[in-house]
Amino acid sequence: MFSIIIPAYNEADQIARTIANVQLAQGDFTVEIIVVDGGSSDDTVYIAEQYGATVIKSERKGRGAQMNTGAAFARYDLLYFLHADTIPPKNFTQQLFSVYESGATSGCFRLRFDYEHWFLRANAWFTRFNVNGVRFGDQSLFVVKEVFTRSGGFREDLIVMEDQEIIHRLKRLGQFVVLDDYVITSARKYLDNGVFRMQYIFYRIWTMYYLGYSQEQLLKVYKRLIRKHKL
Repeated sequence: MFSIIIPAYNEADQIARTIANVQLAQGDFTVEIIVVDGGSSDDTVYIAEQYGATVIKSERKGRGAQMNTGAAFARYDLLYFLHADTIPPKNFTQQLFSVYESGATSGCFRLRFDYEHWFLRANAWFTRFNVNGVRFGDQSLFVVKEVFTRSGGFREDLIVMEDQEIIHRLKRLGQFVVLDDYVITSARKYLDNGVFRMQYIFYRIWTMYYLGYSQEQLLKVYKRLIRKHKL
């Protein structure tokens, strides 16, 4: 049984599609879909409830805090974190359960974008490698709840790069696998900001993070350069 945890903030245009596709792709396994809202001012909460999700509100906005809130609320021992604009593959629960039975305690899928562009295809190609530097939340994250708890969960002081940081800790606690199938994520940031410009911004923030820049400095760059951001 799986707890699907979806952090959301003003996702009225995406959340119905995501929940509906989770329900279609869940296969024969029991799942609970938990949408953790970060204070949306649109119809995210109403739509998520109408589509059958359990909606809880996080005291703090931010993916790390919201996902930790969802994990604490989750009833089941297998957690699957999914972004509100990302769709899992068909029978994703069976695929995740199979790697769990083989000994994996955490993992993710490869990535594809919902927009055809050669650069985005090339970018997504690298997600097949089990390398920390190309692990991002858009690929979703599967983790055994007990391992997630032992890891300390997501660092809530990280507003950006929280998905990168937790992977290092999860790998120290058990086997992490990259499954052969792929999730499909929205390319909306690339369309809003330009494909090459958006990738330059991501590379810049990624480099700054690994060079030890503070979250305040990363956020300043993020908010200054990314159009229609939600931070």
